[in-house]
Amino acid sequence: MTGGDRRPRRGRYPVRLRRGPVSWERQRPTWREARPGIIAEALQRALARPSGNWYVIGAARDITARRPLGRTVAGVEVVAWRDAAGRLVAGPGACPHLGAPLKDSPVRCGTLVCHWHGLALDGAPLANWNPFPAYDDGVLAWVRLDRIGGEVPLERPVVPARPRPAGAVEAVCTAVGVCEPDDVIANRLDPWHGAWFHPYSFVDLTVLTTPDGGATEDCDGFTVDVSFKVAGRVVVPVRAVFRAPGPRTVVMHITEGEGRGSVVETHATPLGPDERGRPRTAVVEAVVAASDRPGFAAVRAMAPVLRPLMRAAAGRLWRDDLAYAERRWELRSSGRFPG
Repeated sequence: MTGGDRRPRRGRYPVRLRRGPVSWERQRPTWREARPGIIAEALQRALARPSGNWYVIGAARDITARRPLGRTVAGVEVVAWRDAAGRLVAGPGACPHLGAPLKDSPVRCGTLVCHWHGLALDGAPLANWNPFPAYDDGVLAWVRLDRIGGEVPLERPVVPARPRPAGAVEAVCTAVGVCEPDDVIANRLDPWHGAWFHPYSFVDLTVLTTPDGGATEDCDGFTVDVSFKVAGRVVVPVRAVFRAPGPRTVVMHITEGEGRGSVVETHATPLGPDERGRPRTAVVEAVVAASDRPGFAAVRAMAPVLRPLMRAAAGRLWRDDLAYAERRWELRSSGRFPG
């Protein structure tokens, strides 16, 4: 499916004034274009791509020299920390001695010291404790769980192309919902809901092209023109492409307009069942913003102030989108999902 070329143009200023307000209920309906079959087929192609058994566990910056990070991935307790050289280390989250939760234990000089009896782990195998392969891509931390993933292992995860960290501002938001990773990915592969479901953030959304079923991820994306709302009639128009490089990841690349080259990565990590036996999924979303405008250097200098604001904006979107994903799971699990 294709549409006319309304390519966003960059001017002297990054923002624009819309010609006039359009009330929410009078915007163009998108339900005819958002055909369930297009979304379902794009999801199935994403699920067929290899992950190499790698799972995102959180923001790399959250794992410090003194504080570990604890996560449960598909029911497997995982702990991650930094060794003496600052490298990412990960392994089972239960102490091999008496099962203490290692996520609550401190790190001293690169060694994780169990707070129950002082057993020290430096990342090497000890007793029946064996490390998991771990990877720090500079923004996100990953762990490889071959027993859970069941795929042919890859040496490193499939990390999407990003702006250079030195020239960008990044922020990572994490949210948890009662659903499966498929429901999160299906939400992201439905760009048509943006201006209807998130009117506080998006306006004037048009899906220009939909996937053509290409064998590779590069040929299999949604191209969208959309404006990000700033305040009132002030917006930032961009063109973006949504692609799924793997079964638990969707990436939005801004290809035209302000912030060209910036990316938003959405990663869905299964956690395990809740107390009622329902599946839980963590959404880890990384926003990596870049610009070639000279003034962006000043923006980077404000990164510590901007990151909480970026996380808050992403968190607001995901409060809504997780409700969407949770509803999808509820309908699927009860056999009431349309189509």
